[in-house]
Amino acid sequence: MSALRLARLIRRVGRIAEPALPAPLPITLPAPLPADPPTDPPTDGRALPSELPSELRGSVQVRHVDAGSCNGCEIEVGAAFGPVYDAERYGARLVASPRHADAVLVTGVVTRNMAEPLRRTVEATPRPRVVLAVGDCAVDCGLFARGHAVVGPASSVVDVDLEVRGCPPEPEQIVAALRRVTGR
Repeated sequence: MSALRLARLIRRVGRIAEPALPAPLPITLPAPLPADPPTDPPTDGRALPSELPSELRGSVQVRHVDAGSCNGCEIEVGAAFGPVYDAERYGARLVASPRHADAVLVTGVVTRNMAEPLRRTVEATPRPRVVLAVGDCAVDCGLFARGHAVVGPASSVVDVDLEVRGCPPEPEQIVAALRRVTGR
């Protein structure tokens, strides 16, 4: 097919893509208890009590950390960033270095060998940052609770801002969580 013929076909057919779903509702994290004194914006990288940092709206760079999973969640994360679900069209992109990341996506139960690397990865991520726990294992240890090499869920090692449940969670759920972070 010649380039001219291809251009005519594109002009005649137009865009062939499904419209995006409606934008997600903003994340609202639990408000501080009334007994707590008024808090200034946290300086440790956690999200503000009412919403995620506005600096992350529109686009977010994600560093994925497998803290000790069965790879079921990794397959679904790969699918979420693949051509079918295409999380990049909503502003989320995987990066290789935590220093380039705005968010850390943790999958799997945290094992003894991965507790310190997970802490270091989150500390290497510049502030403001968001930590997402994806899958039942990262949220509450799932099937691996009380295992001899298990430290605990991701929240026992680092502060978690957003949880995605499921064993494994569907790519739609992962994309929806990322859309809540980007606001797109």
